[in-house]
Amino acid sequence: MGKISTLQKTLLLAFLLLTVGMGTWSAWQQNLRPLAQSAAPRRIHISPGLGSVAIGTLLEKEQLISSATVWRVYLNLHGWTNRLKAGTYDLSAQQSLPDIAQQLVEGRVVQVKFTIPEGWNLKQMAHYFATKSYFPETAFWSLVKGPGRLQVPWLARTLPQLEGFLYPDTYQLDIDQLNARAVVTQMLQRFQKVALPVYKTNTTPLSLVQWATLASIVEKEAVVAQERPVIAGVFWSRLKQKIPLGSDPTVEYAFDLTQTVDRRLTYKQVRQPSPYNTYVTAGLPPTPIASAGLASLKSAAMPQTTAYLYFVARYDGTHIFSRTAQEHEQAKNLIKNHRQGAQIPLR
Repeated sequence: MGKISTLQKTLLLAFLLLTVGMGTWSAWQQNLRPLAQSAAPRRIHISPGLGSVAIGTLLEKEQLISSATVWRVYLNLHGWTNRLKAGTYDLSAQQSLPDIAQQLVEGRVVQVKFTIPEGWNLKQMAHYFATKSYFPETAFWSLVKGPGRLQVPWLARTLPQLEGFLYPDTYQLDIDQLNARAVVTQMLQRFQKVALPVYKTNTTPLSLVQWATLASIVEKEAVVAQERPVIAGVFWSRLKQKIPLGSDPTVEYAFDLTQTVDRRLTYKQVRQPSPYNTYVTAGLPPTPIASAGLASLKSAAMPQTTAYLYFVARYDGTHIFSRTAQEHEQAKNLIKNHRQGAQIPLR
């Protein structure tokens, strides 16, 4: 509907008021007011293609507005008849008719917010989405692993899975768009926007996949922010000297294990062959083992130059770093004795 003058609006309103028998201006105003002072939101779905008249009838039936006729007149007066957007809305009888109309014109639909923590892997994500009843795990797996995985121009088509490339962050989607494809696409786009510039603006001999892989190991090893560049530097030094990385998280990933303070990896487990077991396989694993956050990605691209080749966890989030295997063994014994009750300060 084109623009109409104030006089035309007044005449149209007067005519319509007389036509439908509403009688007075006060009656018109009354029909615009909320139907209730207190009311819980109700979820209403507006199907694509549903016209403004049908929407008004639906809103009146759901007792969200008092009159579908007033709804139709109000939309005409504002030129909004053909501007209502389809979608799922939370509407309340506490809202006035103008407020509801404006919400539908602006398309303020119900949105779902979800957060993927740094360090999660694909398995954890699949379980999370299924637990939230967003979509089945199978729908997620079909898009992130195997021949049918989603393709993006900045990743090789031969990469077997998207592990490490679904960026950990907080996301928001319209509830009607919440499906596996939309979620995976949004996370890939966030990686492209946030992570790729870090890789492209830093000189590194690593390929994109290698860089994301190193960052994922740093993410799983580091707890304290200031240690991330140091840990990355240790792994860089080991890679240059062709020393196996010896990272526990890679073993956990390889064999789907969960290590705790009181249940450490066994010698048999760390010696079990796997391309992901960095105790027995030199170099980086074939793909990332988790989704790294920005700090770990930056550390992998700009590691701290260090003489350290080893580190061991203190179990307070920090590590003891060592230059030689002998120092490393001393550090491990120090921590072991400390945990057994010996009053030995941890340097």
